Amino acid sequence: MTIIFDHSYARDLPGTYLRVTPDPAPAPRLLILNEALARDLGLDLDPGQAEAWFSGAALPPGADPIAQAYAGHQFGGFSPQLGDGRAHLLGEVISPDGRRFDIQLKGSGRTPFSRGGDGKAAVGPMLREYLISEFMAAVGVPTTRSLAVVATGEEIWRETKLPGAVLARVAASHLRVGTFQFFAARGDQARVRALADHAIARHYPDIAQADRPALALLDAVIAAQARLVAEWMGLGFVHGVMNTDNMAISGETIDYGPCAFMEGYAPGTVFSSIDHQGRYAYANQPLILGWNLARLAETLVPLIDPDQDRAIEIANDRLSGIAGRYRAEWLSVMRRKLGLVGEEAGDAALADDLLAALAGADWTLTFRRLADEAALRPLFDDFRTMEAWLPRWRARAGEGAAERLARANPAVIPRNHKVEEALAAATAGDMAPFHALLAAVQHPFVEAEPYMLPAPSGFGSYITYCGT
Repeated sequence: MTIIFDHSYARDLPGTYLRVTPDPAPAPRLLILNEALARDLGLDLDPGQAEAWFSGAALPPGADPIAQAYAGHQFGGFSPQLGDGRAHLLGEVISPDGRRFDIQLKGSGRTPFSRGGDGKAAVGPMLREYLISEFMAAVGVPTTRSLAVVATGEEIWRETKLPGAVLARVAASHLRVGTFQFFAARGDQARVRALADHAIARHYPDIAQADRPALALLDAVIAAQARLVAEWMGLGFVHGVMNTDNMAISGETIDYGPCAFMEGYAPGTVFSSIDHQGRYAYANQPLILGWNLARLAETLVPLIDPDQDRAIEIANDRLSGIAGRYRAEWLSVMRRKLGLVGEEAGDAALADDLLAALAGADWTLTFRRLADEAALRPLFDDFRTMEAWLPRWRARAGEGAAERLARANPAVIPRNHKVEEALAAATAGDMAPFHALLAAVQHPFVEAEPYMLPAPSGFGSYITYCGT
Protein backbone atom coordinates (compact mmCIF):
# COMPACT_ATOMS: atom_id res chain seq x y z
CA MET A 1 0.00 0.00 0.00
CA THR A 2 0.98 3.65 -0.22
CA ILE A 3 1.37 5.78 2.87
CA ILE A 4 -0.73 8.92 2.56
CA PHE A 5 1.55 11.65 3.88
CA ASP A 6 0.73 15.15 4.95
CA HIS A 7 3.41 17.75 5.67
CA SER A 8 1.92 20.35 8.00
CA TYR A 9 5.25 21.07 9.71
CA ALA A 10 7.04 21.75 6.44
CA ARG A 11 4.05 23.69 5.10
CA ASP A 12 3.40 25.84 8.17
CA LEU A 13 6.97 26.46 9.30
CA PRO A 14 9.26 27.33 6.39
CA GLY A 15 12.76 28.15 7.51
CA THR A 16 12.73 25.70 10.42
CA TYR A 17 14.21 22.73 8.54
CA LEU A 18 16.36 21.65 5.62
CA ARG A 19 15.36 19.21 2.92
CA VAL A 20 17.76 16.29 2.83
CA THR A 21 17.50 12.72 1.54
CA PRO A 22 18.24 9.68 3.72
CA ASP A 23 21.23 7.54 2.85
CA PRO A 24 20.16 4.40 0.99
CA ALA A 25 20.89 1.26 2.99
CA PRO A 26 23.11 -1.02 0.89
CA ALA A 27 21.57 -4.32 2.03
CA PRO A 28 18.46 -3.70 4.13
CA ARG A 29 17.04 -6.49 6.26
CA LEU A 30 13.89 -6.04 8.32
CA LEU A 31 14.55 -6.97 11.95
CA ILE A 32 11.12 -6.15 13.34
CA LEU A 33 7.90 -4.51 12.18
CA ASN A 34 5.37 -3.23 14.70
CA GLU A 35 2.28 -4.60 12.99
CA ALA A 36 -0.10 -3.54 15.78
CA LEU A 37 1.12 0.06 15.62
CA ALA A 38 0.92 0.00 11.83
CA ARG A 39 -2.74 -1.03 12.08
CA ASP A 40 -3.42 1.76 14.57
CA LEU A 41 -1.97 4.20 12.05
CA GLY A 42 -4.10 2.76 9.27
CA LEU A 43 -1.06 1.33 7.47
CA ASP A 44 -1.21 -2.09 5.82
CA LEU A 45 2.51 -2.57 5.30
CA ASP A 46 4.09 -5.69 3.91
CA PRO A 47 7.59 -6.60 5.10
CA GLY A 48 9.19 -5.74 1.77
CA GLN A 49 7.78 -2.23 1.81
CA ALA A 50 8.83 -1.70 5.40
CA GLU A 51 12.32 -2.97 4.68
CA ALA A 52 12.83 -0.54 1.79
CA TRP A 53 10.93 2.50 3.04
CA PHE A 54 12.23 2.46 6.60
CA SER A 55 15.89 1.93 5.73
CA GLY A 56 16.38 4.72 3.21
CA ALA A 57 16.74 2.16 0.42
CA ALA A 58 13.67 3.67 -1.24
CA LEU A 59 11.47 6.61 -0.35
CA PRO A 60 7.76 5.86 0.06
CA PRO A 61 5.69 7.80 -2.47
CA GLY A 62 4.66 11.16 -1.09
CA ALA A 63 7.49 11.40 1.45
CA ASP A 64 9.25 14.77 1.69
CA PRO A 65 12.23 14.13 3.97
CA ILE A 66 13.47 17.00 6.10
CA ALA A 67 15.89 17.53 8.98
CA GLN A 68 14.47 19.80 11.66
CA ALA A 69 16.46 22.59 13.30
CA TYR A 70 16.65 22.88 17.06
CA ALA A 71 19.02 24.03 19.79
CA GLY A 72 19.31 22.80 23.35
CA HIS A 73 20.88 22.91 26.76
CA GLN A 74 22.99 19.76 26.98
CA PHE A 75 24.00 19.00 30.58
CA GLY A 76 23.35 22.66 31.37
CA GLY A 77 25.41 24.15 28.56
CA PHE A 78 23.64 25.86 25.67
CA SER A 79 24.30 24.64 22.13
CA PRO A 80 22.69 27.15 19.75
CA GLN A 81 22.57 24.72 16.84
CA LEU A 82 21.87 21.01 17.16
CA GLY A 83 19.12 19.72 14.87
CA ASP A 84 18.46 16.34 13.31
CA GLY A 85 22.01 15.12 12.75
CA ARG A 86 21.01 11.55 11.91
CA ALA A 87 17.26 11.71 11.40
CA HIS A 88 14.90 12.43 8.53
CA LEU A 89 11.23 13.28 8.99
CA LEU A 90 9.45 11.58 6.09
CA GLY A 91 6.13 13.26 6.80
CA GLU A 92 2.96 12.92 8.83
CA VAL A 93 0.11 10.44 8.71
CA ILE A 94 -3.45 10.82 9.95
CA SER A 95 -4.64 7.74 11.83
CA PRO A 96 -8.18 6.38 11.35
CA ASP A 97 -9.24 8.11 14.59
CA GLY A 98 -8.05 11.48 13.27
CA ARG A 99 -4.76 11.85 15.16
CA ARG A 100 -1.65 13.17 13.43
CA PHE A 101 1.72 11.43 13.76
CA ASP A 102 5.22 12.01 12.44
CA ILE A 103 7.11 9.17 10.81
CA GLN A 104 10.82 9.79 11.18
CA LEU A 105 13.85 7.71 10.27
CA LYS A 106 16.64 7.66 12.87
CA GLY A 107 20.15 6.55 11.95
CA SER A 108 19.45 7.27 8.29
CA GLY A 109 22.56 9.29 7.44
CA ARG A 110 24.27 12.63 7.72
CA THR A 111 22.48 15.95 7.47
CA PRO A 112 23.80 19.53 7.64
CA PHE A 113 23.17 19.29 11.40
CA SER A 114 25.45 16.27 11.93
CA ARG A 115 28.28 18.26 13.58
CA GLY A 116 30.96 15.76 12.53
CA GLY A 117 28.94 12.63 13.26
CA ASP A 118 28.41 9.86 10.75
CA GLY A 119 24.61 10.09 10.91
CA LYS A 120 24.28 6.38 11.50
CA ALA A 121 23.01 4.15 14.31
CA ALA A 122 23.73 0.61 15.47
CA VAL A 123 21.37 -2.33 15.83
CA GLY A 124 21.58 -2.39 19.64
CA PRO A 125 20.52 1.20 20.44
CA MET A 126 17.72 1.12 17.87
CA LEU A 127 16.30 -2.10 19.29
CA ARG A 128 16.65 -0.64 22.80
CA GLU A 129 14.42 2.26 21.80
CA TYR A 130 11.91 -0.11 20.23
CA LEU A 131 11.82 -2.32 23.32
CA ILE A 132 11.56 0.36 25.98
CA SER A 133 9.09 2.54 24.11
CA GLU A 134 6.85 -0.50 23.69
CA PHE A 135 7.01 -1.12 27.43
CA MET A 136 6.13 2.51 28.12
CA ALA A 137 3.16 2.29 25.79
CA ALA A 138 2.03 -0.93 27.48
CA VAL A 139 1.98 0.70 30.93
CA GLY A 140 0.22 3.80 29.62
CA VAL A 141 3.07 6.31 29.76
CA PRO A 142 2.99 8.89 26.92
CA THR A 143 5.75 7.96 24.52
CA THR A 144 7.03 8.00 21.00
CA ARG A 145 6.72 4.57 19.40
CA SER A 146 8.80 2.46 17.06
CA LEU A 147 7.29 1.26 13.80
CA ALA A 148 10.24 -0.79 12.56
CA VAL A 149 13.94 -1.48 12.88
CA VAL A 150 15.83 -2.35 9.71
CA ALA A 151 19.44 -3.53 9.60
CA THR A 152 21.24 -1.59 6.88
CA GLY A 153 23.86 -4.14 5.91
CA GLU A 154 26.70 -1.76 6.64
CA GLU A 155 29.08 -1.59 9.56
CA ILE A 156 29.59 1.49 11.71
CA TRP A 157 32.33 2.33 14.16
CA ARG A 158 31.80 3.29 17.77
CA GLU A 159 34.23 1.81 20.29
CA THR A 160 34.19 -1.18 17.96
CA LYS A 161 32.66 -2.23 14.66
CA LEU A 162 28.88 -2.74 14.89
CA PRO A 163 26.06 -3.62 12.48
CA GLY A 164 24.12 -0.54 11.38
CA ALA A 165 20.36 -0.05 11.64
CA VAL A 166 17.61 2.49 11.08
CA LEU A 167 14.65 3.01 13.40
CA ALA A 168 11.30 4.26 12.09
CA ARG A 169 9.96 6.40 14.94
CA VAL A 170 6.37 7.52 15.35
CA ALA A 171 5.68 10.64 17.41
CA ALA A 172 2.80 13.02 18.02
CA SER A 173 5.39 15.51 16.79
CA HIS A 174 9.09 16.21 17.12
CA LEU A 175 8.60 19.71 18.47
CA ARG A 176 10.99 20.17 21.38
CA VAL A 177 11.80 22.88 23.90
CA GLY A 178 15.01 23.16 21.88
CA THR A 179 13.04 23.94 18.72
CA PHE A 180 11.77 27.12 20.37
CA GLN A 181 15.24 27.87 21.72
CA PHE A 182 16.80 27.71 18.26
CA PHE A 183 14.76 30.64 16.97
CA ALA A 184 14.56 32.58 20.23
CA ALA A 185 18.37 32.56 20.41
CA ARG A 186 18.42 34.21 16.98
CA GLY A 187 15.85 36.82 17.91
CA ASP A 188 13.43 35.41 15.35
CA GLN A 189 10.19 36.09 17.19
CA ALA A 190 8.10 35.59 14.08
CA ARG A 191 9.16 31.95 13.91
CA VAL A 192 8.78 31.47 17.67
CA ARG A 193 5.21 32.71 17.30
CA ALA A 194 4.65 30.41 14.32
CA LEU A 195 6.00 27.46 16.33
CA ALA A 196 3.67 28.30 19.20
CA ASP A 197 0.69 28.52 16.85
CA HIS A 198 1.62 25.20 15.24
CA ALA A 199 2.09 23.50 18.63
CA ILE A 200 -1.27 24.76 19.86
CA ALA A 201 -3.10 23.67 16.73
CA ARG A 202 -1.47 20.26 16.77
CA HIS A 203 -1.37 19.37 20.46
CA TYR A 204 -3.58 21.72 22.47
CA PRO A 205 -6.34 23.02 20.18
CA ASP A 206 -8.63 23.76 23.14
CA ILE A 207 -6.44 26.72 24.10
CA ALA A 208 -6.39 28.39 20.69
CA GLN A 209 -8.88 31.04 21.80
CA ALA A 210 -7.21 31.79 25.13
CA ASP A 211 -6.57 35.45 25.97
CA ARG A 212 -2.84 34.73 26.05
CA PRO A 213 -2.29 31.65 23.83
CA ALA A 214 1.46 31.50 24.50
CA LEU A 215 0.86 31.50 28.24
CA ALA A 216 -1.81 28.83 27.82
CA LEU A 217 0.72 26.79 25.82
CA LEU A 218 3.25 27.11 28.64
CA ASP A 219 0.59 25.98 31.13
CA ALA A 220 -0.32 23.00 28.94
CA VAL A 221 3.27 21.85 28.53
CA ILE A 222 3.94 22.25 32.27
CA ALA A 223 0.91 20.08 33.01
CA ALA A 224 1.83 17.43 30.45
CA GLN A 225 5.46 17.22 31.50
CA ALA A 226 4.68 17.15 35.23
CA ARG A 227 2.40 14.15 34.62
CA LEU A 228 5.02 12.47 32.46
CA VAL A 229 7.91 12.81 34.89
CA ALA A 230 5.70 11.63 37.76
CA GLU A 231 4.97 8.48 35.74
CA TRP A 232 8.69 7.98 35.10
CA MET A 233 9.39 8.23 38.80
CA GLY A 234 6.69 5.70 39.57
CA LEU A 235 8.38 3.19 37.28
CA GLY A 236 11.92 3.86 38.48
CA PHE A 237 12.75 5.07 34.97
CA VAL A 238 15.91 7.11 34.50
CA HIS A 239 15.84 8.95 31.17
CA GLY A 240 19.53 9.71 31.36
CA VAL A 241 19.71 12.67 29.01
CA MET A 242 17.02 15.22 29.93
CA ASN A 243 18.48 17.96 27.75
CA THR A 244 16.03 20.59 26.55
CA ASP A 245 16.22 19.15 23.04
CA ASN A 246 14.87 15.90 24.53
CA MET A 247 11.77 17.47 26.10
CA ALA A 248 8.83 17.16 23.72
CA ILE A 249 6.15 19.85 23.59
CA SER A 250 3.57 17.06 23.22
CA GLY A 251 4.43 15.59 26.63
CA GLU A 252 5.69 12.29 25.18
CA THR A 253 8.84 10.49 26.28
CA ILE A 254 11.36 10.98 23.48
CA ASP A 255 14.93 9.85 22.78
CA TYR A 256 15.66 6.60 24.59
CA GLY A 257 19.43 6.92 24.56
CA PRO A 258 21.18 6.02 27.84
CA CYS A 259 17.92 5.26 29.66
CA ALA A 260 17.49 2.38 32.10
CA PHE A 261 15.36 1.27 35.05
CA MET A 262 16.41 1.51 38.67
CA GLU A 263 16.29 -1.82 40.49
CA GLY A 264 17.30 -1.25 44.12
CA TYR A 265 15.88 2.06 45.32
CA ALA A 266 18.67 4.65 45.37
CA PRO A 267 17.70 8.27 44.67
CA GLY A 268 21.13 9.06 43.21
CA THR A 269 20.95 6.34 40.57
CA VAL A 270 22.73 7.30 37.33
CA PHE A 271 23.33 4.98 34.38
CA SER A 272 24.61 7.25 31.61
CA SER A 273 28.34 7.04 30.92
CA ILE A 274 28.49 10.78 30.18
CA ASP A 275 26.52 12.04 33.20
CA HIS A 276 29.60 12.44 35.36
CA GLN A 277 27.99 14.88 37.83
CA GLY A 278 24.68 13.06 38.22
CA ARG A 279 22.72 15.95 36.74
CA TYR A 280 20.06 13.57 35.42
CA ALA A 281 20.03 11.13 38.32
CA TYR A 282 16.71 9.53 39.24
CA ALA A 283 15.93 11.96 42.09
CA ASN A 284 16.97 15.00 40.03
CA GLN A 285 14.45 14.43 37.25
CA PRO A 286 11.71 16.55 38.89
CA LEU A 287 14.22 19.38 39.37
CA ILE A 288 15.32 19.21 35.73
CA LEU A 289 11.64 19.24 34.75
CA GLY A 290 11.37 22.73 36.24
CA TRP A 291 14.72 23.85 34.84
CA ASN A 292 13.83 22.80 31.30
CA LEU A 293 10.40 24.40 31.48
CA ALA A 294 12.01 27.65 32.58
CA ARG A 295 14.00 27.57 29.34
CA LEU A 296 10.75 27.16 27.39
CA ALA A 297 9.21 30.06 29.32
CA GLU A 298 12.15 32.27 28.35
CA THR A 299 11.41 31.75 24.67
CA LEU A 300 7.72 32.61 25.12
CA VAL A 301 8.13 35.78 27.23
CA PRO A 302 7.81 38.16 24.25
CA LEU A 303 4.55 36.42 23.26
CA ILE A 304 2.99 36.45 26.73
CA ASP A 305 2.67 40.22 27.17
CA PRO A 306 4.01 43.26 25.29
CA ASP A 307 5.28 44.63 28.61
CA GLN A 308 8.43 42.56 29.19
CA ASP A 309 8.48 43.06 32.95
CA ARG A 310 4.85 42.02 33.19
CA ALA A 311 5.48 39.00 30.94
CA ILE A 312 8.41 37.86 33.09
CA GLU A 313 6.32 38.25 36.24
CA ILE A 314 3.54 36.13 34.75
CA ALA A 315 5.97 33.46 33.51
CA ASN A 316 7.75 33.30 36.86
CA ASP A 317 4.42 32.84 38.61
CA ARG A 318 3.75 29.79 36.44
CA LEU A 319 7.24 28.43 36.98
CA SER A 320 6.94 28.80 40.76
CA GLY A 321 3.98 26.44 40.69
CA ILE A 322 5.77 23.58 38.93
CA ALA A 323 7.08 21.93 42.09
CA GLY A 324 3.61 21.83 43.63
CA ARG A 325 2.03 20.56 40.41
CA TYR A 326 4.64 17.83 40.09
CA ARG A 327 4.18 16.84 43.73
CA ALA A 328 0.44 16.48 43.19
CA GLU A 329 1.01 14.32 40.09
CA TRP A 330 3.58 12.21 41.92
CA LEU A 331 1.23 11.68 44.85
CA SER A 332 -1.48 10.58 42.42
CA VAL A 333 0.93 8.04 40.95
CA MET A 334 1.92 6.83 44.41
CA ARG A 335 -1.68 6.45 45.55
CA ARG A 336 -2.27 4.25 42.54
CA LYS A 337 0.90 2.22 43.15
CA LEU A 338 -0.02 1.77 46.82
CA GLY A 339 -3.50 0.56 45.95
CA LEU A 340 -5.19 3.43 47.78
CA VAL A 341 -8.75 4.49 47.06
CA GLY A 342 -9.61 8.17 47.23
CA GLU A 343 -7.49 10.86 48.86
CA GLU A 344 -6.67 11.30 52.54
CA ALA A 345 -4.50 13.86 54.29
CA GLY A 346 -1.93 11.34 55.47
CA ASP A 347 -1.22 9.85 52.03
CA ALA A 348 1.82 12.01 51.29
CA ALA A 349 3.47 11.07 54.58
CA LEU A 350 2.66 7.41 53.94
CA ALA A 351 4.37 7.56 50.54
CA ASP A 352 7.35 9.53 51.80
CA ASP A 353 7.87 7.15 54.70
CA LEU A 354 7.82 4.19 52.34
CA LEU A 355 10.73 5.71 50.42
CA ALA A 356 12.61 6.14 53.68
CA ALA A 357 12.03 2.45 54.43
CA LEU A 358 13.10 1.07 51.04
CA ALA A 359 16.88 1.51 51.46
CA GLY A 360 17.99 -0.43 48.38
CA ALA A 361 15.06 -2.83 48.12
CA ASP A 362 13.90 -3.65 44.60
CA TRP A 363 11.63 -0.80 43.48
CA THR A 364 9.38 -2.77 41.16
CA LEU A 365 8.95 -5.90 43.27
CA THR A 366 8.35 -3.97 46.50
CA PHE A 367 5.14 -2.44 45.17
CA ARG A 368 4.12 -5.68 43.51
CA ARG A 369 4.51 -7.64 46.78
CA LEU A 370 3.22 -5.16 49.37
CA ALA A 371 0.24 -7.35 50.20
CA ASP A 372 2.39 -10.48 50.63
CA GLU A 373 4.75 -9.96 53.56
CA ALA A 374 6.39 -13.35 53.19
CA ALA A 375 7.39 -12.49 49.59
CA LEU A 376 8.30 -8.92 50.55
CA ARG A 377 10.76 -9.70 53.35
CA PRO A 378 13.51 -11.23 51.16
CA LEU A 379 13.79 -7.95 49.25
CA PHE A 380 15.19 -6.17 52.32
CA ASP A 381 18.51 -6.47 54.11
CA ASP A 382 16.88 -4.91 57.19
CA PHE A 383 13.09 -5.23 57.35
CA ARG A 384 12.49 -3.40 60.64
CA THR A 385 11.53 0.01 59.24
CA MET A 386 9.31 -1.58 56.64
CA GLU A 387 7.73 -3.81 59.25
CA ALA A 388 6.76 -0.73 61.26
CA TRP A 389 5.34 0.98 58.13
CA LEU A 390 3.19 -1.90 56.85
CA PRO A 391 0.38 -1.68 59.45
CA ARG A 392 -0.17 1.97 58.51
CA TRP A 393 -0.44 0.99 54.86
CA ARG A 394 -2.82 -1.90 55.57
CA ALA A 395 -5.09 0.34 57.62
CA ARG A 396 -5.21 2.91 54.83
CA ALA A 397 -5.43 0.52 51.85
CA GLY A 398 -8.24 -1.66 53.22
CA GLU A 399 -10.01 -4.43 51.37
CA GLY A 400 -9.09 -5.35 47.80
CA ALA A 401 -5.62 -3.82 48.01
CA ALA A 402 -3.89 -6.89 46.57
CA GLU A 403 -5.97 -6.77 43.41
CA ARG A 404 -5.39 -3.04 43.00
CA LEU A 405 -1.65 -3.50 43.45
CA ALA A 406 -1.57 -6.15 40.74
CA ARG A 407 -3.45 -3.87 38.33
CA ALA A 408 -1.28 -0.83 39.05
CA ASN A 409 2.24 -2.24 39.31
CA PRO A 410 3.97 -4.08 36.48
CA ALA A 411 5.38 -7.49 37.26
CA VAL A 412 7.81 -7.14 34.38
CA ILE A 413 9.96 -4.16 33.47
CA PRO A 414 12.86 -4.10 30.99
CA ARG A 415 15.39 -5.35 33.53
CA ASN A 416 18.80 -4.05 32.56
CA HIS A 417 20.53 -7.43 32.46
CA LYS A 418 17.78 -8.89 30.28
CA VAL A 419 17.92 -5.90 27.94
CA GLU A 420 21.67 -6.32 27.55
CA GLU A 421 21.35 -10.06 26.94
CA ALA A 422 18.75 -9.46 24.24
CA LEU A 423 20.65 -6.66 22.53
CA ALA A 424 23.94 -8.55 22.57
CA ALA A 425 22.27 -11.55 20.96
CA ALA A 426 20.54 -9.38 18.36
CA THR A 427 23.81 -7.64 17.51
CA ALA A 428 25.30 -11.08 16.92
CA GLY A 429 22.38 -12.00 14.67
CA ASP A 430 20.06 -13.88 17.04
CA MET A 431 16.73 -12.05 17.50
CA ALA A 432 15.05 -14.80 19.58
CA PRO A 433 15.97 -13.37 23.03
CA PHE A 434 14.81 -9.94 21.92
CA HIS A 435 11.43 -11.24 20.76
CA ALA A 436 10.95 -13.17 24.01
CA LEU A 437 11.76 -10.11 26.14
CA LEU A 438 9.58 -7.89 23.95
CA ALA A 439 6.62 -10.23 24.41
CA ALA A 440 7.08 -10.03 28.19
CA VAL A 441 7.34 -6.22 28.40
CA GLN A 442 4.36 -5.77 26.07
CA HIS A 443 2.27 -7.61 28.72
CA PRO A 444 3.93 -6.16 31.82
CA PHE A 445 1.20 -7.03 34.34
CA VAL A 446 1.45 -10.75 33.54
CA GLU A 447 3.93 -12.53 35.79
CA ALA A 448 6.73 -14.07 33.74
CA GLU A 449 9.35 -15.23 36.24
CA PRO A 450 12.47 -15.17 34.06
CA TYR A 451 11.86 -11.47 33.43
CA MET A 452 10.76 -10.45 36.92
CA LEU A 453 13.88 -11.08 38.95
CA PRO A 454 16.60 -8.51 39.64
CA ALA A 455 20.01 -8.78 38.04
CA PRO A 456 22.24 -11.52 39.45
CA SER A 457 24.97 -10.36 41.81
CA GLY A 458 27.64 -10.77 39.15
CA PHE A 459 25.99 -8.27 36.81
CA GLY A 460 27.82 -5.37 38.51
CA SER A 461 27.33 -1.65 38.03
CA TYR A 462 25.29 -0.90 34.92
CA ILE A 463 26.48 1.76 32.48
CA THR A 464 24.55 2.93 29.42
CA TYR A 465 25.66 4.86 26.35
CA CYS A 466 23.90 7.33 24.09
CA GLY A 467 24.48 5.15 21.04
CA THR A 468 25.54 8.09 18.87
